[in-house]
Amino acid sequence: MSTNGDRWVYGPDGRKFWGLYGAAGLLVHHTELGVLLQHRALWSHQGDTWGLPGGARHEHESALEAALREAGEEAGVPPELVSVQFSSVLDLGFWSYTTVVVRATERFEPVISDQESIALRWVPTHQVDALPLHPGFAASWPALLARLGG
Repeated sequence: MSTNGDRWVYGPDGRKFWGLYGAAGLLVHHTELGVLLQHRALWSHQGDTWGLPGGARHEHESALEAALREAGEEAGVPPELVSVQFSSVLDLGFWSYTTVVVRATERFEPVISDQESIALRWVPTHQVDALPLHPGFAASWPALLARLGG
């Protein structure tokens, strides 16, 4: 039986991280539209920032499975219209976050399907830095952009 990982994990320094089994997010890239970003709800951790659809992994769930599930729940990302390109892992020993980068094989309109999003938007890669980014995403964006070929 698999259990949901929707809980905080506390690091040795007292900082908290979402996801008992770690977390994962989906970076959807479309060659013409840019990347799909989520404006996070005000009430969420690091709310009112822009980041990736994603969240806590469930027990026995791979990062890819979690990222696709969360992106489907939060942004209506159709898994049949994306192709996995690579992943990037931030591993803190006691907790990890995996960014799964996919290419959108066709255009699609994202859909706000839960309360975690204020907005969803395709953002040209050269404009991502102009938004108030979630701190974790802001830290990883330069390396992700370089791997995207930007």
